[in-house]
Amino acid sequence: MRVWDAPLRVCHWVLALSVVTAWLSANIYDSLHEAAGYLAMGAVAFRIVWGLTGTTHARFRNFVRPPGVVLRYLRDLAHGRAARHLGHNPAGAAMALVLLVMVATSTITGWMQLTYTFFGVTWVEVLHTWSSHLVLALALVHVSGVLVMSLLQRENLVRAMVTGRKAAGDRPEETPPR
Repeated sequence: MRVWDAPLRVCHWVLALSVVTAWLSANIYDSLHEAAGYLAMGAVAFRIVWGLTGTTHARFRNFVRPPGVVLRYLRDLAHGRAARHLGHNPAGAAMALVLLVMVATSTITGWMQLTYTFFGVTWVEVLHTWSSHLVLALALVHVSGVLVMSLLQRENLVRAMVTGRKAAGDRPEETPPR
């Protein structure tokens, strides 16, 4: 079943590539670092727009859950009874939002450092550095979560983010929202 549309998948991989490129090129290749940062900023902006106007599984209103639901899902996961979700599971949705906020923080503070007003301002530099490191740490947790869920649910989630397809579900929590 088609779950992830092409714009969402391209945005996901562009964001992943630009974040890794920006992180690896920091303080080494300034032009590449800045270009990767702008690309990441554009991907975040696109994802926000697509989260409001995109297809069913891309829309925030169809997958963002309250903190209590996320915590219950994590508890169920720890007890080996987490439900499969056709789109984002509650933990994956929370991670997606936190990553978007942190990448936005990193890219905006990176851009701010290039402006006359904020060049050399310590709090901007510190926030950029720490938010960038946090993005990398969160990305590693995200990839780990994808791999763990792929094993637990016997489904290749990386392939799903490449092809856009997942096996259709038959339980209520697996059916797409209307």
